[in-house]
Amino acid sequence: MGVYTFVCRSSGEEWTAKQLKGELEAFAATPYELQRRLVAAASAADSAAGVQSSFAMVSPSSAVFQVIIGAVGGGAAIGGAAAGGAAAGGAASEAPKSEEKKEEEKEESEDDLGFSLFD
Repeated sequence: MGVYTFVCRSSGEEWTAKQLKGELEAFAATPYELQRRLVAAASAADSAAGVQSSFAMVSPSSAVFQVIIGAVGGGAAIGGAAAGGAAAGGAASEAPKSEEKKEEEKEESEDDLGFSLFD
């Protein structure tokens, strides 16, 4: 498993990226194309199966991009940042369920009062 972290910067019409601790670099016209090139470069450097990536804008002209090669899918804890991201993703998926229950409780409470807005 390999973790590749890149610092990305925009200078005018071109995005460039340099690996934080390593030799990999790339450039492209758009952030999306830059991400694709960085994933390809990291995949070429590490032949393990499974790729996860994360792109976070820091400012309008800079970002951090991380590629994890050989990662196990799902809620596997890979490191501090990845574990936090997995926990946040799990909490986000649970939030709508609790909101749905609250809405159901509100509907029931109106019926308990013995009147309806539509009578």
